[in-house]
Amino acid sequence: MAKLSTEELLDAFKELTLIELNDFVKAFEETFEVTAAAPVAVAAAGAAGGAGAAAEEAEEKDSFDVILEAAGDKKIQVIKVVRELTSLGLGEAKAVVDGAPKAVLEGANKETADKAKAALEEVGASVTLK
Repeated sequence: MAKLSTEELLDAFKELTLIELNDFVKAFEETFEVTAAAPVAVAAAGAAGGAGAAAEEAEEKDSFDVILEAAGDKKIQVIKVVRELTSLGLGEAKAVVDGAPKAVLEGANKETADKAKAALEEVGASVTLK
């Protein structure tokens, strides 16, 4: 087999559908025994696992999950706020609101989490920070 350049490989990938590309990634991972996980997730998992419970407690103070408990009476306004906070499409935002309790933001800093909670509560949603 002729060796393909990076440009040729990228051109070939551009012609694949998302399903075909997903299948390729899975086959690549199995063949070479690697994962295509995001480096940030690996670094966070490594830090928490290596330092034990103390690191987990320190990390919890720095990052918060904004959990939508219930949409309340103004479901449409809650969907709009979820879209603004997450950049999700209409269908995905509706699924989050319909699936409550559900995380709207994960790993947000204190300021962002507080703003998100205030925005959601302003339109009548029940929200908790974890």
